[in-house]
Amino acid sequence: MTFDEIMAKVKGMASKVDASGTDFLAVQVNLTGKDGGVFYVEVKDGKVSAEPYDYHDRSCALTMEPASFVKLMDGKLDPVVAYTTGKLKVEGDLGKALEFSKLIKK
Repeated sequence: MTFDEIMAKVKGMASKVDASGTDFLAVQVNLTGKDGGVFYVEVKDGKVSAEPYDYHDRSCALTMEPASFVKLMDGKLDPVVAYTTGKLKVEGDLGKALEFSKLIKK
């Protein structure tokens, strides 16, 4: 998948996520490699938005290859397994990263 296709998929998922139990969450996703790029996902006031920009006041930043991120979104890659095997790197609050992974599984 290209970065634009991933971004479209994330935006589509964001519009369907029920984030009513989440106060505030700002996650920057850094996709590495040829089809890489940077975007953020923000949960605020029960709404989820995703935009292709850096987010400097983020709760955490996730770094991984695009193919692994797609598997994570599709539920084919467990975030804990991805983290422990080095496919996922987390900078910042690890608890917020887990909260984010629960949101995308819904």
